[in-house]
Amino acid sequence: MKQTKHSERLGTDSIPRLMTNLSVPAFVGMFVMALYNVVDTIFIARGVGTLGVAGLSIVFPIQMILGAFAAAIGIGGSTIISRRLGEKREEEANNVFGHVTWLVTFFSLIMLVLALLFLEPILRMFGATDAIMPYASDYLSIILFGTIFHTFAMSNNNVVRAEGNATMAMKTMLVASLLNIALDPVFIFGFDMGMQGAALATVISQASAAVWIFMYFRSGKSTLQFTWIGLIPQLRVVKEIAAIGSGTFVRQVSSSSMVIFVNLALVQYGGELEVAVFGIIIRLLMFTVMPMFGIVQGMQPIVGYNYGANLMERVRKTVTLSITTSTLIALTIWIAIQAFPGFFMGIFTEDSEVIRIGVNALGIIFLVTPLVGFQMISGGLYQALGKAKISFVLSMARQLLFLIPMVLILPTIFGLQGVWMAFPVSDTLAFILSLAIFLRDRKKIFTSRSAVRNPAVS
Repeated sequence: MKQTKHSERLGTDSIPRLMTNLSVPAFVGMFVMALYNVVDTIFIARGVGTLGVAGLSIVFPIQMILGAFAAAIGIGGSTIISRRLGEKREEEANNVFGHVTWLVTFFSLIMLVLALLFLEPILRMFGATDAIMPYASDYLSIILFGTIFHTFAMSNNNVVRAEGNATMAMKTMLVASLLNIALDPVFIFGFDMGMQGAALATVISQASAAVWIFMYFRSGKSTLQFTWIGLIPQLRVVKEIAAIGSGTFVRQVSSSSMVIFVNLALVQYGGELEVAVFGIIIRLLMFTVMPMFGIVQGMQPIVGYNYGANLMERVRKTVTLSITTSTLIALTIWIAIQAFPGFFMGIFTEDSEVIRIGVNALGIIFLVTPLVGFQMISGGLYQALGKAKISFVLSMARQLLFLIPMVLILPTIFGLQGVWMAFPVSDTLAFILSLAIFLRDRKKIFTSRSAVRNPAVS
């Protein structure tokens, strides 16, 4: 199997050009994807009401858990593929690709069946009250049928980036997101389907993305191709994918757990109105971190390929540029949110009380946003290098080690304000941890493996 120009240029093109070519498409695709989430919430807020938004807030962590499997398998597999391509081990890269496809199909079917069997108990556990339950149930009962499409497209889109074809990955997200945005008003308002209409629009868009990415790999334009690996996957490959992808899985499941704990705390110290406010803020959080995720996704294939090829100076330049760019993006976001919080809340709703609560919450939650860029880059770096243990720790730090404990502790002291305060406190602690680990390991990361006896970062 011959490498395409997409993978070969990872080791030859200038770093700024590569970062632009890989990050900009990733950013555009994720920007539109985040925009879909924002628009979806706006349509539901205006077409269904505040309880509809609260229903979205309850379902959101469930969707994150379903997506966590796809993200973990996709990113775990793609980082291995990047390094195998850098080492000129193309057949092994293709074998890993086959395992990615097998794993996402298997786990998506299991999750679909379990979620349908225990739909209402799951929603209750995630914080649905009697008033919110009909809205959450209407949405989730349909969205679950898009699980196999969503996981297939999400995981394999990471594989596309791994071989350096970020433009194709961007097009996949554009197709799904723009179709969703177009269908939302048709089903929500035109057919008066409410929450079920929003869910149906999402499922159709997810199916279109899955077909799009499937046709790409079947067209022969990729370095990789679908390969039948048999009914039973190779345990060695599965373990390697799981070890590297575990950081992503933990981060997303931790994010889901965080939303559950925040919703429960908001019900206890506030009410359903606060749950709806947080549902809006979650969309804004997703929207604001997407540009930085774009930087991470552009960085990872470059770092993985050049690390595999032992081109450490190119790794250093990539990481330095990524940290600088992501920090500037985070600073810009912080200025915008702090200067115009009412404007951002007003995009979603005309309810003056929701806007009032949201303006206060936004100012607190986004207090230390400029620190987030470095934290995201450092976590993505260790993942790209295949350093599973540190990637795992950094991925779980913000949500699991810091944020959830703060959500449990601070409200007992500060009440409702304590729920919002937990976010900047955990961001600060996660930044300190990421910086300490990065400063400890920077010489090992950027030193040629031929120059040291044991260069691996533990």
